[in-house]
Amino acid sequence: MADKKSYLKGKHVLVVDDEKDILDTIADILEDAHVDRAADYETASRKIRENRYDLAVLDIMGVNGLKLLEETVERNIPTVMLTAHAINPETLMESIRKGAISYLPKETLAELEDLLNSLLESYESGEPPWKLLFDRLGGYFNKRFGPDWQAKDQEFWSAFSRTYQIGKGIQERLKHDPKILDKGI
Repeated sequence: MADKKSYLKGKHVLVVDDEKDILDTIADILEDAHVDRAADYETASRKIRENRYDLAVLDIMGVNGLKLLEETVERNIPTVMLTAHAINPETLMESIRKGAISYLPKETLAELEDLLNSLLESYESGEPPWKLLFDRLGGYFNKRFGPDWQAKDQEFWSAFSRTYQIGKGIQERLKHDPKILDKGI
């Protein structure tokens, strides 16, 4: 990544996971960022209220990550869900609905810096981070969930694929964006 601009350098990032070794690993990976850690819902929720973050990386299980996602979206913090135990189509869709910019399996920790950098680059340039995710990890999801995993929720995925840029999650984030609210939109 030396020849590519770092979108993580100097960013204030909140990382929430109930496993200390995961928190330590992510902090090491994100060495160019200012990383705050939280190992439980209460600590994370307080930090979200008291600080301004450029990015949040939330575990789902053990820390009530989907509830924390609602709080980060309300504060207009781009949020990536990172999970091992909740890796399934239902929590993926719920993450999209609630406004996450991405959903990563913990198996991608070795690629985390590159993935987060690319996701932030997409997000900051107005490109759809979800398209990037499915371009990069679509094969992983197909292997993990089965080749026709989206067929069960075809209506959701069909609408989602047509509206990467204006999906429900993005609409939810925009409802809390002061740049939009100040314009009366």
